[in-house]
Amino acid sequence: MSLQICVMTPDCIFFNKEVDEIILPTNTGQMGVLANHAPLITALDIGMMLMRTDKNWEAVAVMGGFALVKQNKITILVNEAESKETIDLQEAELAFDTTKQTLDAAEGQKEKVEANFAFKRARARFQVVSA
Repeated sequence: MSLQICVMTPDCIFFNKEVDEIILPTNTGQMGVLANHAPLITALDIGMMLMRTDKNWEAVAVMGGFALVKQNKITILVNEAESKETIDLQEAELAFDTTKQTLDAAEGQKEKVEANFAFKRARARFQVVSA
């Protein structure tokens, strides 16, 4: 038994395929979904989404959104999604290091929130390209 995954961004259907397992970056931590999972709706955080087909894992960076799990179909609505093939390793590593330094140096509440948002995006992209 497998799961039908459809990932949509405001611009396009990012992909639509069957997988055996998916790990979602939710606002309360990572959540794994297998076939015949109970129906649910969950908010997604900025992070790395993992999908397994047979013994192969594929990573995708998602930039927040929602997931609907129902009858072995998972509909994922995200602000943005990026696969490993579209991310430059050196650029992602530089952005990760830069945003980490910016986050560490942030002082005001607004500055900390903005720096944390940028850091989470950079970390997700770096994790995906490094996976």
